Amino acid sequence: MPTNTALTPAEIVSELDKHIVGQNAAKRAVAIAVRNRWRRQQLPAAMAQAVIPKNIMMIGPTGVGKTEIARRLASLTGAPFIKVEATKYTEVGYVGRDVESMVRDLLEIGIRMVQTEQAQSVKTRAADAAEEQLIDLLLPMGNSAIDASSDVAIAESHARSREKIKSQLNAGFFDSSVVEIVSHEKAQTGGLMGMMGMDQLDAAGGGGISDMFEKLLPGRSTRRKLKVPAAREFLLQQEAEKLVDREAVVAQAIERVENAGIIFIDEIDKIAGAESKNGPDVSRQGVQRDLLPIVEGSAVSTKYGAVRTDHVLFIAAGAFHGAKPADLMPELQGRFPIRVELSDLSKDDFVRILTEPENSLIRQQMALLKTEGIDLSYTPDAIDAVAEFAFSVNKKQQNIGARRLNSILEKVTEELSFTASEHAGEKHVVTGRTVKEKLTKIAADDDRSRYIL
Repeated sequence: MPTNTALTPAEIVSELDKHIVGQNAAKRAVAIAVRNRWRRQQLPAAMAQAVIPKNIMMIGPTGVGKTEIARRLASLTGAPFIKVEATKYTEVGYVGRDVESMVRDLLEIGIRMVQTEQAQSVKTRAADAAEEQLIDLLLPMGNSAIDASSDVAIAESHARSREKIKSQLNAGFFDSSVVEIVSHEKAQTGGLMGMMGMDQLDAAGGGGISDMFEKLLPGRSTRRKLKVPAAREFLLQQEAEKLVDREAVVAQAIERVENAGIIFIDEIDKIAGAESKNGPDVSRQGVQRDLLPIVEGSAVSTKYGAVRTDHVLFIAAGAFHGAKPADLMPELQGRFPIRVELSDLSKDDFVRILTEPENSLIRQQMALLKTEGIDLSYTPDAIDAVAEFAFSVNKKQQNIGARRLNSILEKVTEELSFTASEHAGEKHVVTGRTVKEKLTKIAADDDRSRYIL
């Protein structure tokens, strides 16, 4: 799916509203950020290069929609997107992942996106080539060539045989037949390099060492026996790979990542704070120092070439319970000029989350049990009771936002889900009374609700 940055901010917010309840300030901020990318593309090249993205800092408790906004935004625009946790990175020189790896991972995602698009564009040609290979395998005389010196009658007979096989193949006549195909696999260098302790060095060097190993180690060919439908799919993928220009895919992916990529850095509050005075600081101030040039804009080495991050959009998020944005390095703070605060979810918000989104939790649960032949439904007072319990438990215990709804809904239908196969064809209605019977005792006991809800 190509990138779609031409959506207006109002259109973006409207699409986000289908999946995320409330948080209008955050939705407006990301919508404007995406629209600014389209605006930048309309500028003269010199001016466009000088326009940097206005990165966003989302502040709010867990489970209120921070990650979902970023994920849906990326899906909506078709942009390469990656979500990372700031706590997984360490300062360069220590064991662990360095911050540049997030850009390499983003590029891998971009390559897969472009490769999928390119494979789709050559699907018809690949399907024709795969079909011809299958016909060769199914012909009694195999894929023996009919050259120009052959008897014309033989050549015509061979052509008629191919047409007959093709017709039968498309009619499903050979679906139960088995054919033998040859697959070619590249040498896998990851395990070997891990055993030699060179995987970290390779990541730091942009993947050049793994490329060298792949060239030195030959791949292998294996013979596989597959039924015709599976063989057709396998050959289709194989032919699509041949038709796709790998270098063009990489070049397009780099361009897309550099101009439309989105990196969502979660738990950034966990690396906020002063520099440690009791030894090496590998997960807070040090990570901030390493993160700064990436967010400011720099060239990151990858196995496919350098990727510049000047125009990558960074969205950072954190609950900031024990820290505040001002605890981050001033330079890093300045790179996130747009700050939006996401509000706690109210009981009414929970009701809307349960009922309004296209794939709400209740609709998901109903669809899952429908596969067992059970017609499940919730009355309005049941939805109200679920929302009330979620809001109440969040206030008394740790506030985990909308994630609390998963625990409560599962508890309400736990017995039915366990015995679903015994109730096929039945209709089950969850009422407010049902919810209260299932949850009142648990919610009243703080210790039990802490572990169960």
